[in-house]
Formats: sequence, C-alpha cells, structure tokens
Amino acid sequence: MADALSAIPAAVLRNLSDKLYEKRKNAALEVEGIVKQLAAAGDHDKITAVINLLTNEFTYSPQANHRKGGLIGLAAATVGLTSEAAQHLEQIVPPVLNSFSDQDSRVRYYACEALYNIAKVVRGDFIVFFNDIFDALCKLSADSDPNVQSAAHLLDRLVKDIVTESNEFSIEEFIPLLRERMNVLNPYVRQFLVGWITVLDSVPDIDMLGFLPDFLDGLFNMLSDSSHEIRQQADSALSEFLQEIKNSPINEFVKLGGDQLVPYYADILGAILPCISDKEEKIRVVARETNEELRAIQADPAEGFDVGAILSIARRQLSSEWEATRIEALHWISTLLNRHRAEVLLFLNDIFDTLLKALSDPSDEVVLLVLEVHACIAKDPLNFRQLVVFLVHNFRIDTTLLEKRGALIVRRLCVLLDAERVYRELSTILEGECDLDFATIMVQAYQHASSIIQSMVEEDINVKFLVQLDKLIHLLETPIFAYLRLQQSKAFRVLKTRLKTVPSYSFSSEQSKWTSGNSYSQVHRMISGSPVSEDGDMDEDLRSVQNGINFASRLQQFEQMQQQHRMHSKSQTQSRYNSTSSSKVCQKFIFYYFIQLLGCFWIYRFEINDFDVTYSEVQRPEEPRRPSPVPDMSGPSSRSSRRGPGQLQI
Repeated sequence: MADALSAIPAAVLRNLSDKLYEKRKNAALEVEGIVKQLAAAGDHDKITAVINLLTNEFTYSPQANHRKGGLIGLAAATVGLTSEAAQHLEQIVPPVLNSFSDQDSRVRYYACEALYNIAKVVRGDFIVFFNDIFDALCKLSADSDPNVQSAAHLLDRLVKDIVTESNEFSIEEFIPLLRERMNVLNPYVRQFLVGWITVLDSVPDIDMLGFLPDFLDGLFNMLSDSSHEIRQQADSALSEFLQEIKNSPINEFVKLGGDQLVPYYADILGAILPCISDKEEKIRVVARETNEELRAIQADPAEGFDVGAILSIARRQLSSEWEATRIEALHWISTLLNRHRAEVLLFLNDIFDTLLKALSDPSDEVVLLVLEVHACIAKDPLNFRQLVVFLVHNFRIDTTLLEKRGALIVRRLCVLLDAERVYRELSTILEGECDLDFATIMVQAYQHASSIIQSMVEEDINVKFLVQLDKLIHLLETPIFAYLRLQQSKAFRVLKTRLKTVPSYSFSSEQSKWTSGNSYSQVHRMISGSPVSEDGDMDEDLRSVQNGINFASRLQQFEQMQQQHRMHSKSQTQSRYNSTSSSKVCQKFIFYYFIQLLGCFWIYRFEINDFDVTYSEVQRPEEPRRPSPVPDMSGPSSRSSRRGPGQLQI
C-alpha cells in the first residue's frame, strides 16, 4: 500500500473518486502515465501495488463514485502496461467482471467501458477469461438500462472479433455454456445467442455443425418467438446449417443428429442400403459408414424407434439383386433380434417367409447369415419347432433347395442349435410324413449298413430301389470314405477272386435260409446277443441297445417302412411289372452288387494277413450255369464324388 501511495499522488487518488466524470478521467490519465513509467523501469512490484490499491480501495468500495474511479483506473493501468499487461490480467479482470452485477447501472456501464479498453490492449490474452466474460455479457444483454445494453453490445462485438482471430479459443468448452442458455425465453438473450452461433459458424476453423444437436432444439423453439427479428435470425441460422448438411455426406448428418434421428431411421436405412452396392466406390464407402453409424446408436422403442418399419425395410432389401445389400439387411435383422427380441418376434410372421426364401440364395454367405438369424429366432421351443416344420415343408416342395442347400442348412443348424435337438425334431416330423419318397431322401443316413443290406434280400427290387442303391455306392466313393478303400494288394486280389467264384445258387439258398423261418430282423436280434423268450419277445433288460439307440427296433421299423413302400409301389407301378423274369434279373443284378459291397465291409474287418488263400485253393462247386462276372474291381474305387438328385449328404 505504501509503495502505491508513494507512486500515485494524493490529489490523483482524490480526483479518481470525484463525482465529476471529467476529474475522474483526468486522474485516470495520470495513473496511465505513472504505470507506463513503472513498466519502462521494470518495477512490476509497484505496478502490482497500484493495481491492488485500485481494486481494494476503489472497485470494492461501498461508494459508487469510488467504484467508477477504480474501473477507469484499472483500464488506464492496462493501457499504460501495453504489451506487459498480460502478466497482470489475473489482478485486473476479476474486479471488472464483478462490477457487471453492480446495483448501480452507471457502474455496470463503466465496467463495460473498462473491459472494452482492457480487451483492446491484450486481445488474444483475453481468451483465458472468455467463459466468464460470455456469462457476464449474456446477462448484460438483457439489462434494464439501455445504456448498459448499448455498452454490452459494443463489448460483445469486440469479443467476437477477438475470438474469431484467436487460435486458443476452445469450442468444446464453449458449447456447454451455449447449451445451458438455449432455452432462455428473454428475447434479448435469444438474440445474443443466435448472434454467437452465427459468428462461430462463419469461422472456418470452428465446426459448429458437429455440435448442432446441442443447440438445435433451442433454434427451433426460437422460430415461435413473438419477435419477428428473432424468428428471422433463427431461421437464417437454421437455413445456413441446412445448406451445410446438404453439402455434407449423409454419414455426417447421422453423426450430428444422433438420437434425434431415431424416428427417421427407417427412411434413412431405406436410402442407404441400396447405396451399399452402388457402382461408385465413394458412394459405397459413405453408405457403409452411415450404416455403421446408425447401427451403433442404441435406440429404444419407447423413444420412437420403430422396429416394425426397420424390419420392413430389411425384408424388402432381402430381395435385392445385390449381395452386399442383402447381407447388410440380414445384419440389421440380427442386430434387432439381439437388442429388441420381444419386439421383433411380434413381426415374425411378416419376415419369416422371406427368411425361408433367402435359404435358396445363390450366395453361401447370405445363407449362413440367414441360418444365424433363424437360429436366433429358434431359441424358443415354439419357434424352434415352427422353423423345422417350415424347413421340412420347403424341402418337400423345393427339391432344388434340398439338393443344393439341404446338407448345409442341416449341418449349420446343428452347430447353432445343438445337433441332437435338430435331429430329434426332424425325425419326429418325418415319422408322420405322408410323402414316402421325400421321407426316404430325408432319413437316408446309411446306419447299420451291413444289417440293412442283408435284410434287403427280403424286399422287392424296383427302379427306385436301384437308384437309391446307386447313390449309396457313389456316397462310398466320395473322398470322405477314402480310408475304407482296399489298396491294390494281395488281400484285394484274393477278395476279387473269391467274389468271382461265388455261385448264383448260393444267393438263393442264403435267401431261403433267412426267409424260410424268421425274418432277418428276428435273426439279427439273436445274432446281436439279445435273448428271445418263448413268446418271441426280447428281454427288456437285455435289449440290443448301443449309445441309447435300439438297433433291433430300428431295423424292425425299417422293415415296416419297407412294407409301406411295397404297398405304395404296387398301387402305382403294378402295370409296369408284368413279367416276373425281369424281377429275377434285377434281383440277380442287385445280389452281385450286394456281394461286392458286403465283401468290402467284410474285408475291412480282418487283417490282410488272414487272406492267404490263393486262387488255386478255391473250390468251385458244380453248377449248371455260371453267373456273369461282376464288374472289374482290379483297382480301387474312383475318388470322384457324384450325388444323385435329391441326395441329402450329412
């Protein structure tokens, strides 16, 4: 204090608090000169003492004239400091800002005047106090005194100029201040805020469009203001933003809109999904980015998110000719199922048929995605059975789907939904299947091949049977069964020789052996080790059960199904088989086919060293006529894989 008093004469201090403006002004000029001399001398301690004196004894004084003199004195001291004023701003600016809320309107006016002069001197260094200054200016813009309003407007324009030319202005810190005040109803404050939005939007280095959601509602509300001028300013600002949005990619618009665009998701999605497959790469990139932005937003149906509309768009795009569009449509359905499962299931009937048709899509990726969607839907038992029923129905009416996609569909569903569950449901549905040909194709798994082949000697041989047998042979020729093939060795030659020497009547006698008494299924029970009681029933505790499957009962079921096939075949093809001789020829042909297959199965069960019988050791029984030799088996089967129509390989 003593340093300040020694630096400033008492007359200057007395005039600084005078009620006359001219005396205060002259005193301020004296202070400016004194501070300038101290700054030139580098005596910043005395400068600090002078500023503290002006602050404590004048700006915080209970007398209005003292406060007015203190404000003028602080502005004069800043002017005197010139380029060195920045280091004293922490002492100068807060007292001036505090005076903006003074009860005396003249003090508020002089505070605006003082801060205006300070800002002109320090310019960019002034940005440090921007948030506090903006808050004070927002309040002064609605001041009851027109002179204060006028002074505030002058200061506001200067601050805007400083902000637009400064590199230190932080838009991220400013936006929260703006957002807090956008719902104010005072017309002067609204005019002040719109002015700042417009000015900042005109600065090239400031992206106001990126913060549009923070103040968009406030701008829309201003369109209903009673003041024509405010409505016009708000409309002008919105029009400018709209033009910027039109000139920007839609993905930027989605980023800006965020949750506010939720009610328009369906329209936006309907526009961007086709563009994902556009010929122009730039369009595809923007469409994909927009699609990802939309999907990343966690929308709630309670907030206006229309799940049904989104599903409708996705369902329509599943019929697109472009694979990329169909894939993204499926991704949307999958996303909706994961986030809003209950709402999606309400529209299940609308999309289920389309999802089933998509299983015939030429793209494997699309089919796999469709199966994932189906698996997600089928987590519930009711929906699971519905899925399997519809799949079986589609397999029945669309043989192409069964041939091309049947194996893929069943395998993938087994991975996604548990194989046992899928197969049990399929078997339950096929058990009541009326179309026996279709049921035959569906259930072909070639289980218990040896037992079934031997039981076939009891069956009638027809063309369909031969076709299915041919499929079995080709199935065994596929690469997956390569380990079953007998290599060209001594064992292979022995087997070939034995097959050639088997007489035809041995087939007949073997057939008589099985058909003269018990059926093969009954004999199979005895061979399998299950005792049969006197009344012919098996002991319940010693059933032929392995891995939970009763093989003997399954074989009996097979025979029952074969009986149904015989009855069905006789009713349709009786006129085609008038000659029993043709049936015998077919039987003989199939017996040779069987014996080759049985030989293959038999030879794999023994070590090669067991086959030490040479061709000369084989005794050929006398027979009136030798059968035609079987096809040459001098080499292993071909590795080529061929699948007949309707074949379901699992």
